[in-house]
Amino acid sequence: MCGKGYFCDRLRAQAGRTSFFWFDHVLKIESVNTLSYRTSNANNATVERAWFVVDAAGQTVGRLSSRVASVLRGKHKPSYTPHVDTGDNVIIINADQVVFTGSKEVQKTYLTHSGYPGGQKSNTPERIRAKHPERILETAIRGMLPKNKLGRAMYKKLHVYAGAEHPHVAQKPSDLPS
Repeated sequence: MCGKGYFCDRLRAQAGRTSFFWFDHVLKIESVNTLSYRTSNANNATVERAWFVVDAAGQTVGRLSSRVASVLRGKHKPSYTPHVDTGDNVIIINADQVVFTGSKEVQKTYLTHSGYPGGQKSNTPERIRAKHPERILETAIRGMLPKNKLGRAMYKKLHVYAGAEHPHVAQKPSDLPS
């Protein structure tokens, strides 16, 4: 029921103008149960990590990297919290068989710097693939993660292997959902 106060007086005045004399019986001001819709934020104690395996054979570098970076961040989970590492572990096999679109294999350049004057070096994916084929995917995925302590923690859950074998069979990894 509407008692005394500014809010009820305003309602009575409006009801008098529009001939609603029964509003005292209809209007009930109830308190809302705020516990029923409170957002739950994940923390390190509540996060459950899974293991996924991805076969990179014949897949495009950028498309595969963005999907893996999203899983490393945990954005595929309903419990995603931006300031908490909610991501899962990802194993990538056959990283040496990943492909670039167009002529990026010979034209794209990766720049690194030693920190000393004149210490800039450039490499093409063709040369990197010859020595360390897993570094192509590692570099692409690292660039899609946050550049802070949280991003470095997420990056530690990435395991890239050039061949079809990996040493994480004991973790029973499942295929990455599309």
